[in-house]
Amino acid sequence: MRRTLPIFLAASIMLTACAAEKPAEEVPVEVAPSVAPEVITDGLPIDAMPAVARTEQTACPYLDTDWVADTNGQRVTGYGIDERFSTPSCVYYSFPEEPQLTVIVRDMATTDEAIAVVDWAAPIDSTEPAEEPTGWSGGRRGGNNNSGALYAVQKGPTAVIVFTNQDQSLKAQLIAEEVIQNLNL
Repeated sequence: MRRTLPIFLAASIMLTACAAEKPAEEVPVEVAPSVAPEVITDGLPIDAMPAVARTEQTACPYLDTDWVADTNGQRVTGYGIDERFSTPSCVYYSFPEEPQLTVIVRDMATTDEAIAVVDWAAPIDSTEPAEEPTGWSGGRRGGNNNSGALYAVQKGPTAVIVFTNQDQSLKAQLIAEEVIQNLNL
């Protein structure tokens, strides 16, 4: 009994000390109010066109120059970007004076503004519907005596416009789809 009494007393004291603790007070957690993400727009007019000199030679950050030459069917002799746009616009030249390809990505404040950009580039009365890739909507037109082909689509507040000096709107469409894929739009 000599050994069990001290062990019993020590165990009792320990159990009493553990059981008598008060639960900790809950500390209120402050949750920061959610802030809407900032909408970044370029502030340019709906009909803004990129201004890129043939000699600039600044590579497009979302299109490969060799891929552009293969897809549009012309050698690229000059290229550049216009960083006034929130997503830089890309312009490619070949041998003619005018650009062979102009790619404009517009990040607008609203869906209605993006639709206005597409309506400016591809007016309903002179274009056919464009519905690719899935979820995008706009217009397309093949080239004629006055200008080349175009493909213009929007989804939400984003518009993608492609002008080419080629006659086939399929080339403009393929380029627009590549832009949308490469930028994860």
